[in-house]
Amino acid sequence: MPTRIFGEPVKRAEDPRLLTGHGRYVDDIDLPGQLHAVFLRSPLAHARIRAIDVRAAQEMAGVVAVWTYQDIGPCQRRMPLLIPHPDLTHPATRYALAKDEVNHVGEPVAMVIAESRYVAEDALEAIVVEWEELPPVVDIERAIEPGSPLVHEELGTNVAAHYVGVVGDPEAAFARAAHVFRERLVIERSAGMPLETRAVLATWDPVHELLEVWDTTQAPIVIRNALAALFGLAPTQVRVVAPDVGGGFGCKIMVYPEEVLVPYAAMVLGRPVKWTEDRLEHFVGTNHERLQIHEAEIAVDAEGRILAIRDRFLHDAGAYTPYGIIVPIITACQLPGPYKVPNYHVEFRAVYSNTVPVSPYRGAGRPHAAFVMERLLDRVADELALDRAEVRRRNFIQPHEFPYDVGLIFQDGAPTRYDSGNYPGMLELLLQQMDYERLVREELPRLRAEGRFVGVGIACYVEGTGIGPYEGATVRVEPTGQVYVATGMPQQGQAHKTVLAQIVAEELQIPLDAVQVFEGDTAHFQFGSGTYASRSAVVCGSAVALAARKVREQGLALAAEELEVAVEDLVVEDGRVFVRGAPERGFTWAQLAQLANPLRYAYAGDLVVRPRPWTGPTLPPGRQPALEATEYYSPPHATWASGAVGALVEVDVATGMVTFRKLWVVHDCGKMINPLVVEGQVHGGIAQGIGGALYEKLHYDENGQLLNASFVDFLMPTAMEIPRMEVAHQETPSPLNPLGVKGVGEAGAIPLPALVAAAVEDALRPFGVRITRMPLDPDTIWRMTHPEETA
Repeated sequence: MPTRIFGEPVKRAEDPRLLTGHGRYVDDIDLPGQLHAVFLRSPLAHARIRAIDVRAAQEMAGVVAVWTYQDIGPCQRRMPLLIPHPDLTHPATRYALAKDEVNHVGEPVAMVIAESRYVAEDALEAIVVEWEELPPVVDIERAIEPGSPLVHEELGTNVAAHYVGVVGDPEAAFARAAHVFRERLVIERSAGMPLETRAVLATWDPVHELLEVWDTTQAPIVIRNALAALFGLAPTQVRVVAPDVGGGFGCKIMVYPEEVLVPYAAMVLGRPVKWTEDRLEHFVGTNHERLQIHEAEIAVDAEGRILAIRDRFLHDAGAYTPYGIIVPIITACQLPGPYKVPNYHVEFRAVYSNTVPVSPYRGAGRPHAAFVMERLLDRVADELALDRAEVRRRNFIQPHEFPYDVGLIFQDGAPTRYDSGNYPGMLELLLQQMDYERLVREELPRLRAEGRFVGVGIACYVEGTGIGPYEGATVRVEPTGQVYVATGMPQQGQAHKTVLAQIVAEELQIPLDAVQVFEGDTAHFQFGSGTYASRSAVVCGSAVALAARKVREQGLALAAEELEVAVEDLVVEDGRVFVRGAPERGFTWAQLAQLANPLRYAYAGDLVVRPRPWTGPTLPPGRQPALEATEYYSPPHATWASGAVGALVEVDVATGMVTFRKLWVVHDCGKMINPLVVEGQVHGGIAQGIGGALYEKLHYDENGQLLNASFVDFLMPTAMEIPRMEVAHQETPSPLNPLGVKGVGEAGAIPLPALVAAAVEDALRPFGVRITRMPLDPDTIWRMTHPEETA
């Protein structure tokens, strides 16, 4: 929201960068004649709309329009199902404004456009809706019972999808197992809380018939394509800019109702229209994630080696399935983790509930998988009196076994095939960091002798990263020597511009500040998918590298022709291409860019003195008038990063508070382009993982009302709760892409629930507790350690 002083927005000076969006948040951008939109949202979790009376709102001074479903023209169709799946047999997507029924608190029902946000907010209160309440579905276990109320009566079921995956012969393996252990494991509902909430600003230029939209999206090209199709425009008539986005974490990857309604309003009303989500709207109007309930079993031999795993789980889809069943698919495929699971049965049901819809949130199904797998292995270790690290050693996939096929189809439609890694080496590096033997044999007993409840945990994980379908990039050397790089991939704080500039600077051997990277703007690049699933460096970085290499080849060929030498005799170094052993015979990249174009005299300065005259006024055959290349990279399948984490925690049993005394991290993202950026991503992921392990839980009551929809009640870690961490890196290059890289964006968030569960359980051994649910808030811990007072 705009900064306010005594109720009025602070006026900002006009910014010449405004029309590019670069360097600005969407909410910071204001255009002349701008209108403001707000949305009336359902106060009920499940209800039919009998009537809506907007007359009083329409008559208020300053109100330009009040729209319900009947008023939104081409937007009356259902929102798109972005990722279909054959097992998603009962999909459901919402209308941009509720047509005749609402299915969660916060669903948009009406839209008010006014001269100011304040007038628009006042007009909302004048809208009268006549509701017929319907029974809400909140408990997903009850939702699948016969006779349960239905979220979508027309579907005839609350089960959106039923998926079964089988590898090997699990039944036979369970029958011959020396030991079988069962666990019920739960990860509660949570959500991403970016610093910047969602915002959309749109303007329509009737002269050029151009729709321009500034959007806090992770996928500007997807939004561009959706708007073009919806409004019958050519893609070139729609420009979508994702400027500086203050955090995404997955929740901004969707096509939301506001992203089509605000542009439509701008086109209809002929004035810029802006909407900024407030924090309450974000809680009830932006997608959530996380809630899954697992009934898991592990079969092992007498030495603790895995024979089989069986997992059946329920996945809370919320009210709609706009992103398909990607999250539970990832959980199902990644549950085996870095371990050999020769026989595997996994089955899930995606279940509708009258709650906010679910789509990926940083980790996207992976924290669930790691939590289940690591908890099962801890159970095996404890039951067989084995060290928890030793159980993992006995079950790791070995380095010589790559590529390793898990046996299931991953989220990208390709096999779940691990391309490279060294999982035993990763764990050993972690244990060295921790000084594990001394920690377990000496430090823990000493601290416990002082009456302190301390515990050690370890957890290992894999992460499928760098999925397709593709990304592209253009690299061009300008006659000034600057290098222009464009891609459709936007950023939300991941340092894309730095990393992509580094790739080009390395390929062309030029200074980093000579590279200008433009991203997240469909005016610069027309094709791509977006920022999600730890894919930016892998897919977009590879496209940039391929384009830069093509430009390098062009420069070498041109220099060889001009200097009458073989390409093999040329060196690229210090921003120049020159003859090996004769550095005075060569060109800068600026000079080569000018030589490429017969119209070079149009550039001020004309820096090149040609060694020989042009042979004619036209381009030579096969020559283009620029050192420029556009390339695309499409991965054959995901590349698999991995990691191991360890922690020493202390529990205050009087308050239920958990404190990290030490935290260690080892991560393998293949070759690191920028170690500082990698470290920052790991730190940020760890912080978010700590939130998921100890704090961040959304509480719904039986009526589908979200009870903690504010930062007063929804707890998140601050800098005070994030410990110092020791981070080490292992590099096993990926053979799947030209850079040898793997993704890192979600890494830290994945293993923390499993790690915290293991460490807290170890600390509370005197109480005989078993940690099977996340997050682990202080109240839960207090109840575990004071059973006599909670009975």
